[in-house]
Order: sequence, then C-alpha cells, then structure tokens
Amino acid sequence: MAQFEEVSQKSKLHPKPEGLTLQYGTAGFRTHAKHLDHIMFRMGLLATLRSKKTKSTIGVMVTASHNPEEDNGVKLIDPMGEMVTAMWEGYATQLANVEQDSLLKELKDIIEKEDINMSEPASVYVGKDTRPSSASLSQAVLDGVSSLGGKTHDYGLVTTPQLHYMVCCCNTHGCYGSPTIEGYYQKLSQAFFLLTQNALNRTDDQKRLLVDGANGIGALKMREMEPFLRSEMQVVLSNDGSSGKLNHMCGADYVKVQQKAPQGMNMGVGERCCSFDGDADRIVYYYTDSKGCFHLLDGDKIATLISTYLKELLIQAGLNLQIAVVQTAYANGSSTRYLEDVMKVTVCCTKTGVKHLHHAAQEYDIGVYFEANGHGTVLFSRAAQKQIQELVKDPNSNDERKRAVKLLESTINLINQTVGDAISDMLVIEAVLAIRGMSAQDWDAIYTDLPNRQLKVTVSDRRVIDTTDAERRAVSPEGLQDTIDSLVKKYKSARSFVRPSGTEDVVRVYAEADTQESADSLAHEVSLAVYRLAGGIGDEPKPLH
Repeated sequence: MAQFEEVSQKSKLHPKPEGLTLQYGTAGFRTHAKHLDHIMFRMGLLATLRSKKTKSTIGVMVTASHNPEEDNGVKLIDPMGEMVTAMWEGYATQLANVEQDSLLKELKDIIEKEDINMSEPASVYVGKDTRPSSASLSQAVLDGVSSLGGKTHDYGLVTTPQLHYMVCCCNTHGCYGSPTIEGYYQKLSQAFFLLTQNALNRTDDQKRLLVDGANGIGALKMREMEPFLRSEMQVVLSNDGSSGKLNHMCGADYVKVQQKAPQGMNMGVGERCCSFDGDADRIVYYYTDSKGCFHLLDGDKIATLISTYLKELLIQAGLNLQIAVVQTAYANGSSTRYLEDVMKVTVCCTKTGVKHLHHAAQEYDIGVYFEANGHGTVLFSRAAQKQIQELVKDPNSNDERKRAVKLLESTINLINQTVGDAISDMLVIEAVLAIRGMSAQDWDAIYTDLPNRQLKVTVSDRRVIDTTDAERRAVSPEGLQDTIDSLVKKYKSARSFVRPSGTEDVVRVYAEADTQESADSLAHEVSLAVYRLAGGIGDEPKPLH
C-alpha cells in the first residue's frame, strides 16, 4: 500500500535505538529528550489511527510537565479532551517498543484489531511546551501524522490544558468554545468578570496575586492573558522564563515537596501567592504569616474551598443536585472530616492517579477532584448543566435564586472541565475568595491539616504489595496490614497506608497523626514493617529523629 511506503521511508529518519523500551503511563511517555524522537514519530502515526477510528480530532501534547528541563514526553488527547483510553495506551506502548523492521506489521495489527477504515480523513492537533527539545520532537509528531495522510493543526507553544480545551472545542463544533488561544482567553476572562462583579469593594491589594510561572509555558501564557484580565486582577509574575531554568527551584512540585516558597519570589506577609507546574496543569497556593511561617494551600484545600462554595450556591438556587469531592488515600484526614461532618458533602475515595479521579467524578451531578499536588478540576454532568441553564432563563425566580444560578453558570464557563488547568483553577479560586471576601489566611483557617509524613522503602519487587479499598489497605504480603493496624492504634487521630509505586521498585508509606512527632514515628515504624515483610533491600529504615 502506497501510504505505508511513506511511513516506511519517513520512519528511517526517526530510527528506534535498539533495545530501548518505554511504558505509556498516566503521564504518557516521559524520559530524557534524546530517547524520544522515534516515539514522537510513532505517536503521530497512532494519533492518526485514533482519529480515523473515532472520526474526530485527536490531540498530541509534547511536554514533560514538572520533570527537569532535559527531559521531555508526550501525551495523547481523546475527542472530548480527556486522556486516551487504556486500550490505546497499550497500543502506544507496543508501537513505541517494536523494533524498526516490525513497525509496519504492528501498525497493520492495530488497524485490523480496531477495524479502522484507512480511507477516513484524520485530524490531529499538536502542541508543545518551552523545553529546548520540544521544537524538533513536535516536528517528529507532525511527520508521523503526514506520513499516514493526516491533517494537522500545529498550535505551537501552548499549555497542556489549552490543547485539551482546543480538542474539545473542535469536536463539540464550538459548543464548548472557540478552538483558538484568543477564544480560550476570552471565554475565561468574561466568566471571571461576571463572577467578580459580585464581589463588593475589592481593593487593589485584594486583586493582587503573586504567580510563580515555573519558568515554563504557564508564565508565557499568563503574560498573554494579562491584557484580557485588565483591571480585575493584578498579576505579579516571577520565574517567567526570561532567565531561570524550567522547574528548577520553582514550580508547584518544588513548593509542595519542599514546603517553601520558590526562588525569585518576593513575598510580603500574608500576600496570596501561587505556583504553576511546568506545563500549567497543576497549581498550589501559599503565604507566609507574621511570624515568617510558610503555609501551603494544596489540592485538598482547593477542593474544599471550591466544593463548599458550590454547595452554598446550590442551596441558594434551590437545586437538588448531588455534589461530591473525589479524593485519594493521600488526602489529609482533616479535609475529609470537615467535608463530611461540617459541610455534609459526599466524599468518595479512589485509587491514586488523575484518570481514576476524573472517572469517579463523572458519576455525580457535580464532581470536584484535586490531587494533593494541585492537579484537578470540577465536572458538571450534562443534566446538571441543563438544569442550571433552564433556571437562568426562568422568569419566576426570586433575586437570591437568580443571583446564585447566574454565579453557577459563570463558574461552569470559568472551569476547564477537560483536565486540571492552573490558569482556569487560579481564576476560579480568585473569584471565590473575592465573592466571599476571604484572605488566604481565612481560607487556610477553614480546617487545620493533621501533621503527616511520606516515606519510601526500596524493595526487590514492588509487586509483592497488593492493595484494596482505594489503596488504603494492604492485602499482601500476609501480616502487613495487621501490623499497620496495631501500630496505628498507638497514636491519636492516626492512620497509615502503604502502596507500591507506579514507576519504580519502592513502596510509598503515608502516615498522619495529631502531632508531627507522632506522624514521623508512625511512618518510620510502618516503613520498618514494610522492609521486614515485603523484601526491603539496602539498609533498614532509620528513625527520623
């Protein structure tokens, strides 16, 4: 077949190094940029097949998110802006790892298995982040698409969530918005204005936000968006990419892990600050108090702020819709207790990984999900959106109901429902704080986190650990869960769980308790149990104190 002839010729320009194998995981492919040229070409091929199969536009994003600058990666985006299905993740891994001389056979196998009509047209949207390697790697994707006769739209430099948004806009034929960068800025800024009109007497101080752009694509796009936000927001951007290195001592991951402010940010006492990650799909907030103490407002705090705001609006609008917060086992116990006991919001726990959270959130009228690392969004079911839109048009609503339902409508328009989006999430948080007249300190005081500690234990084979109950209990090895249960009983307000890493031969240990000393001690004792019962290697874990 002539079309495979072109694949055969072009694939020689993107040869696979012999013996290299990579796995398509939650974050797509991610490794040192020098190993990725053949992967990019092949993902261009796969995206073209996926487009023909779904008769829709597919997205390919070249990024390695919060990884160091020398790494890169690639993610495929499905028609509604969601992550690609598990079945096609498998195809991605197979296609990436097959040796050069078997590439065509592998392609034909996928075409046969999926019964793909190769005469269908194909459309692929491609985006990239600011890494030095992204330009040549995204060109390899474009080569892959064109060698199978697919059409491409190269968006160039975009955040990951912006590309997800474009794909969704295209496949909903404009219902979700206009598939342009300008369309994205206009939709979000208009919704933000409509919300902040409901905030009384906002001062310039209240409009001021310090933003750490992680020296990445988020900084670039925040600069572009500033004119659209005009007088409603005063962004002070640091780590804007003009001098620093991507994700180096800055960005959401650094701030979350180190529990301190990024380099290059001059924070005043009590000033609201936030950090994006490298591809702007995560956000965390923070401030320092009058004693110079650093306070982190992570994904748990964000989910609590947004879900309680939405719950209040539903009550005011008289809408009987079920709102739920989806968490993982890593969510702080204080947030779970506050949501369930005080706010009477449904809390659902699921396995770690954005895919699992997104899927669980789809089960409710309104599903709010944020991982502790700051990646998350809010999903509104079709039925919920329809009810809200009908109520907006209802001439018989009283003023309170009308105001509440209009706020809900604007909030839906401000949220990027396809995926976690640092820029969109930031605007939602800013609007909620403005409407409620809250400072960062007020927000932080909603509940107090229980002290916690995360550790990891190196083992010879992580597969010996098997878990159940959304990873909160260990089924194997035998005796491990009983040991954890008896250790937890020694401490107040305590819990602990262990889970195998998804990427390396380590077991991750989480513990929380009423004091930091207790949390540290519990984490250490559980680490020892894992080391002894699950085949730990190297030195025995040492106490933290």
